[in-house]
Amino acid sequence: MEGLFESLPEGYRERLGRPGEYPFTRGIYPRMYLDRLWTMRQYAGFSTAEESNARYRYLLAQGQTGLSVAFDLPTQLGLDPDHPMSVGEVGRVGVSIATLEDMRKLFDGIPLDQVSTSMTINAPAMMLLALYLLVAEEQGVSWDKVSGTVQNDILKEYFARGTYIYPPGPSMRLVTDIFEFCARHVPKWNTISISGYHIREAGATAAQEIAFTLADGKAYVRAALERGLKVDEFAPRLSFFFAAHGVIFEEAAKFRAARRLWARIMREEFGAKDPKSWMLRFHTQTGGSTLTAQE
Repeated sequence: MEGLFESLPEGYRERLGRPGEYPFTRGIYPRMYLDRLWTMRQYAGFSTAEESNARYRYLLAQGQTGLSVAFDLPTQLGLDPDHPMSVGEVGRVGVSIATLEDMRKLFDGIPLDQVSTSMTINAPAMMLLALYLLVAEEQGVSWDKVSGTVQNDILKEYFARGTYIYPPGPSMRLVTDIFEFCARHVPKWNTISISGYHIREAGATAAQEIAFTLADGKAYVRAALERGLKVDEFAPRLSFFFAAHGVIFEEAAKFRAARRLWARIMREEFGAKDPKSWMLRFHTQTGGSTLTAQE
């Protein structure tokens, strides 16, 4: 199969660019999914670590190529399951993880050097990542072989979702702690998933979703630079998360615009030299607001 089919007006191709070339409007890889399919993960977390582990094993056996962990609200807020504020919420909308033993049970029998794991966790992301890396160590897996993502996007929690613990200043310190730590020790880990999904679900339009998400992205880059990190040390491992609604042409245009804008922001505004720093890598999920209750 041909890698690219196109019939474009004269001059348009030059302005648009080709897939795999700056500003990556049409994709960050030359042949995109013809060479490698996207990672497929079912967002899942059930009550206890043991139940969730059984679900993950089932999903992997059915051909899923990655894991996506849903945590319950006490875990997302850094609360122990026996805390008074946790009553009625433990294991309700995701798995309860409070200890290293919980994390061991969650990934029992799942080799962490062979599967990438996305963890939707923000305020306590540092702690959950530490537990994950300890389990990898116990499996004999070195940190440089571990791949996955922590959401770690605290800014959108303040205005679109609500699971924050600390004020913005200390929270941003924790975010950039992860940037620095992973750049040095866990090079295959995506240190953040800058999220437009929740912004869209909170009522934003497609254009607003991109605007607010990229603004958050710029704030994280600035915070890391102020910390003393060099842009090309951490930027290649920034990732994004967008909603997918039902108007296909609007959504396609949204993704293309986001890639194009981010490439320019990183190269022209922040002076990134590594082409990987210019690439907007993202995953997407169907917007929950577009579905029925049963879906």
